[in-house]
Amino acid sequence: MPDSRQHVHAHLHAQSRTRERRQRLAHEAARLMAEGGIRDFQMAKRKAAQRLGILDDASLPRNHEIEEALRQYQRLFLGDRQPAEVHRRREAALRALEFFAGFQPRLVGPVLEGTADARSPVDLHLHSDDPDAVPRWLVEHGIPAQPRSRRLRLDRERELDAPGWLFNAEELAFEATVLPLDGLRQAPLSGVDERPMRRASAAQLRTLLAEEEIRGHEGRPPGR
Repeated sequence: MPDSRQHVHAHLHAQSRTRERRQRLAHEAARLMAEGGIRDFQMAKRKAAQRLGILDDASLPRNHEIEEALRQYQRLFLGDRQPAEVHRRREAALRALEFFAGFQPRLVGPVLEGTADARSPVDLHLHSDDPDAVPRWLVEHGIPAQPRSRRLRLDRERELDAPGWLFNAEELAFEATVLPLDGLRQAPLSGVDERPMRRASAAQLRTLLAEEEIRGHEGRPPGR
């Protein structure tokens, strides 16, 4: 009987240590993302593990744990600056969605989720079955862009190497990934929680910005 209690106690202690390590790693990875401009969760996770000397896989946090730690870090250390960066990018994203209206565009990523900072690009999904349509549109409007490719998970079994374009506008970086038209029916899986990505159309983003403005007015002192 004593051996059994000791075994249970040891097991609970091990679980507690693992949880503590996961939390430490999540917060260190979040700090690296916020301060170092790292956008890739896996890279931030690996660097955090190396810095803290925690190398067992059981202690590695999930991406959604790091994202939550990132939100906490931004609230604690970035004050009003980070929400201002998000708002600026959302306003620019709305103009970009209107510019790309013919491609059924959607805003995705940290700008939509509210975790963007001063280094974050505006991530867009454009939809077309013509691989030349988006670069042709950019050329016609005199927008220099660099080609790129991004691997997306369409579901649990399928992946897609989607073409994309990097460009600058309004002193901000934009990344436009081009998906087939049938990609409108279901969003690719998020790298954070492996669920379909949250996406916003121009109309949905206008609503989000209007809600932000209302909250801003409600939070101001009387007479301002």
